[in-house]
Amino acid sequence: MRSLHKNIFTSLLILTACILPGLAESGYWINPPTMPQTAPMTASERHNLDMVMQWWREVIEARHTEFAEKYQAEDYIQHNPNIPTGRAAFVKFFSSLGPPVNPIPEELLQPPVVKGAKGDFVWLMFEYAIKDAHDPSITYRFNSFDIIRIENGKIQEHWDSSKKLAGSPAFVPSSATAPATWNTGVLSGRERDNIGLAAEEFKDMLQYGHLELADKIMDPGYIQHNPNLPQGRAGLKQFMSQLDGGKSEKIKPEWMLAPVFTLADGPYVLLMWDVKYKDPDDSTKSYTRNHFDLLRFENGLEEEHWGFFAARFEN
Repeated sequence: MRSLHKNIFTSLLILTACILPGLAESGYWINPPTMPQTAPMTASERHNLDMVMQWWREVIEARHTEFAEKYQAEDYIQHNPNIPTGRAAFVKFFSSLGPPVNPIPEELLQPPVVKGAKGDFVWLMFEYAIKDAHDPSITYRFNSFDIIRIENGKIQEHWDSSKKLAGSPAFVPSSATAPATWNTGVLSGRERDNIGLAAEEFKDMLQYGHLELADKIMDPGYIQHNPNLPQGRAGLKQFMSQLDGGKSEKIKPEWMLAPVFTLADGPYVLLMWDVKYKDPDDSTKSYTRNHFDLLRFENGLEEEHWGFFAARFEN
């Protein structure tokens, strides 16, 4: 049973990254747009967020890679499987995408809809809308995530939800210090409680199959932004019961599949997972793709959820 629930949870991470054919077409699972939101932060955390937003606007969107040195460490670590690690490799990649945009826009063309900074980390969530390839009358919204770690005043490390494309260079694993040494900020009592609720949802409820815990964790009308999952607490319970037949097992202290990173920031909890995918250039090998879940809590209940999701055109 234990291996069954672990396999179900791993499959769920991958399954909800790709639209399930025929489900959203009914219109029942069309997800609502996200209202722009910003997490609370200290002055130093606000400085980190502002720096990352400037980097994103000048270097990533406007492709002025001559400014990369201003923002990024020379030994910048890249977890996107399509871009080699290091600042020089980053500059080479973004320089190849086209000429710089002049003048540099004063505002981001595609700003994040939810953003925050905690400790040494800045996190961003973007929202996009695309027409369904099978029915252009249907528009889906989906989210992508970026986590940036700041060290010595510069951008040191970056994770996102990109898939590996055929022909991408060999990925260079991170040489960063262990996560235990990272500064994820001082937690308030409420933030610790929110982490506990997130663990109950993803470990006890989803991995060990105790769907009854949804009544404790989630608001009945919680908002679901992953278009593969139904709205509301009852809808999620029904969806999950169909996946595992309603079976559960004894809850244990350890995770079956633990997140590799958890960040609590005000009402938000951000979790990152490492999921193995087949390498598009060699099916005998695999690469790591990061999946993300973002939860918003209010008064001890989950009010909103965003999940990593790969659009249908990727399949």
